[in-house]
Amino acid sequence: MIRANNEGTAMNRWVLSIVMMLLLPACTSTHQGMAADDSLADLVVVAPQPMNVRYQLEIAKLSEVLTSHHSEDIDNQQLARFWFRRGTLYDALGLSMLARFDFNMALEFNPSIADAYNYLGIHDTQNQQFDYAFEAFEAAIELDPKHPYAYLNRGITAYYDSRLSLAVDDLQRHFEAEPADPYRSLWLFFAEQQQHDQHARIALAQRRLAHADSNWGWVLNDLMLGVVSEREFLQQHLGRNLDADETMAERLCEAYFYLGKLKQIEGNNQRALVYFQLALSTNVFTFLEHRYAGLEIERSEQILQLSRSPQ
Repeated sequence: MIRANNEGTAMNRWVLSIVMMLLLPACTSTHQGMAADDSLADLVVVAPQPMNVRYQLEIAKLSEVLTSHHSEDIDNQQLARFWFRRGTLYDALGLSMLARFDFNMALEFNPSIADAYNYLGIHDTQNQQFDYAFEAFEAAIELDPKHPYAYLNRGITAYYDSRLSLAVDDLQRHFEAEPADPYRSLWLFFAEQQQHDQHARIALAQRRLAHADSNWGWVLNDLMLGVVSEREFLQQHLGRNLDADETMAERLCEAYFYLGKLKQIEGNNQRALVYFQLALSTNVFTFLEHRYAGLEIERSEQILQLSRSPQ
């Protein structure tokens, strides 16, 4: 039975119905035996992350300023900051088209905002507009060579665009800047694994031994290495070491995305699709894992469709 946290009976019924719809094809389209799907019984479901009311109020205030005739009295630098700030708020609420408009407006008033280019590059990657994404990240790096996330995001774009040498170079650079970050280790592994699976696993194990601490993200590295099984991860690790400011929706967004990557690597694209859909359902819009869950869903569906097509 699927377990659900008590965060509102009506909302939980809705989430459960969605999950059952997701699980149905995984349970009916294969004949690998009941054991193959046992771990799905251990899924934890929570209500999607609620919209942040403070963000909505701030958007209303910024909109009033930007549409007021008094905006003519505000200098371009300040206007750029207002447009950029509202764009980040729209982005955090999952309103990517409105966010893109605001980021472009911010750049009209101040073309030197590296963070605006970084956001635009992320959105282009989500839409698989990779050439535009590379242009945006290169602009961000040119403006701010020490930008904390531009190399990560360009590396992810290169990974999804199958430019694996660039992906490994960028993700290695990002990892070396903070090797104790388990998520940097994971994304480097994903790129390396596409080049050579065994070498990537050895490198991941070496990073795990050299840098791991009590950070929950290192369990995700163990999951990729097979040290922790899928079922053990679902039963024992989903809620472990939850930070005081971390919600269960945020934890599950990460957990289900990386379970999806695990199943994808194993060649089980039907199960991967289920996990990516669960990650997307959390509505944690600012998380990298949520941003790329939609792209992963599209690719998983394409692979499954091809596998069902007559040869």
